[in-house]
Amino acid sequence: MEVRPARPGDAEAIRAIRNHAIEHSTALWTQTPQSPAEGAAWLAAHLERGSAFVAEVEGEVAGFAVYGPWRKLDGYQHTVDDSVYVREDRHGLGIGSALLTALIASARETGHHVMIADIEAENSSSIRLHERFGFHHVGTVPEVGSKFGRWLDLTIMRLPLT
Repeated sequence: MEVRPARPGDAEAIRAIRNHAIEHSTALWTQTPQSPAEGAAWLAAHLERGSAFVAEVEGEVAGFAVYGPWRKLDGYQHTVDDSVYVREDRHGLGIGSALLTALIASARETGHHVMIADIEAENSSSIRLHERFGFHHVGTVPEVGSKFGRWLDLTIMRLPLT
């Protein structure tokens, strides 16, 4: 496995992973898959910041991770949130850990102060991954989202970077 900065040519593989999560999980709180143009634009914003990474296994993108602004107002400029996704057929191989390692290191190097993880409260594997990296649970907000005909709770986790 190799973790490297994402490139524009990774857009379709990343979009496929995102769309699988949209269609089959509560990790992304939308039911609208990304089009190729939307996927390319979404990735381009992260590439511009240098905040996107992919993990390759046997020459194929097996997962990706990004961080971006947690909130748009300038008072939040030192806080980022993370997203880590691994292709369904590549779970359990340490890919998520490798990606989160690269993501945290990059956010630290670029001078960010805090990383936030907003996680659907029943996503125990993502919560455990973040706990292993030192993220602490700061709260759960009940029923702030919905998908697949049910209400979703949001668990918020925090990692100091400085």
